[in-house]
Amino acid sequence: MKVTDILSRYSQRIDEELEVALTSIDPMKLYDASGHLIKAGGKKIRPTLVVLSCEAVGGKAEDALKAAASIELIHTFSLIHDDIMDKDEMRRGEPSVHVIWGEPMAILAGDTLFSKAFESLLKTETKDLLAERIIYALKTVVDSCIKICEGQAYDICFEEKFDVKKDEYFNMIYKKTAALIAAATKSGAILGSGSEKQIEALTEYGKLIGMAFQIQDDCLDIVSDEEKIGKPKGSDIVEGKMTLMVVHALENASSADKKRLISILKENNQGRVEEVIEIFNKYGSIDYARNIALKNVKTAKKMLDVLNDSDAKDALILIADFVLERKY
Repeated sequence: MKVTDILSRYSQRIDEELEVALTSIDPMKLYDASGHLIKAGGKKIRPTLVVLSCEAVGGKAEDALKAAASIELIHTFSLIHDDIMDKDEMRRGEPSVHVIWGEPMAILAGDTLFSKAFESLLKTETKDLLAERIIYALKTVVDSCIKICEGQAYDICFEEKFDVKKDEYFNMIYKKTAALIAAATKSGAILGSGSEKQIEALTEYGKLIGMAFQIQDDCLDIVSDEEKIGKPKGSDIVEGKMTLMVVHALENASSADKKRLISILKENNQGRVEEVIEIFNKYGSIDYARNIALKNVKTAKKMLDVLNDSDAKDALILIADFVLERKY
């Protein structure tokens, strides 16, 4: 079983739910802007995790599909707004929403997807599912949205702040990235009528692979092919982002190298990306980041011991490994 097979197994049904959520959007320009990134593709790991977590605790996939769509809508909303804030012009190999339709329409598209996410989750059928479970899942998703905004705010606050500690960085990526993935696994377990022990374990699993996912993203920004990641190499460096590699290098570099690194991060100069990578390699910052991500994935897989053996559990293990194996 390959991760691509796992993701494709549910993609058509998730896409159908997404289309249902988007269909009523009017006017057409807003509909086109809202659906642009969804139609551009994406791995759909987050919504797949919702369904797998539901099945892993003995639930039915049907009960989790609208929550899966909800998670993907929130993820897409965050990407649209991130691209505006970061002034990124490409996403998934396509021009960003604000590049095509302008910032005002892009903001509206993000807001529309945000609202549609809750509408989708609230349409979950209650015939075989207690309404309390749907409310519990809804609270989980709402909480993750608050954390996403807090995490994005931390990310912005960390720009031009060159004394960020590792704990501060981990808190930022938990809120910015891992909280939504944890909400995906938690809401799936809730809608699958999992026990509190199972829900807690899958929440932690989601958090840990989410943290690893962001750290891997940081690494891919400087080691992956530009065409595969859909943006220029070292864009985080050019934007002065506080990645784990930057935090580690600043903590361990000599005074001269620290001064040089800070100077480059302030410059926003694409031409000096390779200099930063040299500093990372000198102090082992890339290997350090990868080892932290690997540790998180190992712990995440251990959390799944509370689950009975099943194809869904096996799929969750494979997805945890895929977080580190992916190249884009």
